[in-house]
Amino acid sequence: MITPPSYTKFQLALRNGQDKPEIWVAYKGNIYDVTNSRLWSRGKHYEHWAGQDLTDELKDAPHTNSVFAKFAVVGVLVS
Repeated sequence: MITPPSYTKFQLALRNGQDKPEIWVAYKGNIYDVTNSRLWSRGKHYEHWAGQDLTDELKDAPHTNSVFAKFAVVGVLVS
């Protein structure tokens, strides 16, 4: 099994759909590539912004953790 690369919060923040073409979000330690999702166009999904760890924000989301199953894990978030 290949271990995904590690990224800091600063590196994740650059993948916000504005600074770099990638749109990434972190959730429970994994970083997901949501670039091709129409729901994340321009790095925003409802009141959530890309390039961030959304773990705490999604506690009250109307969907379950399984929503991330359709996105590729591109790395792990390190402090």
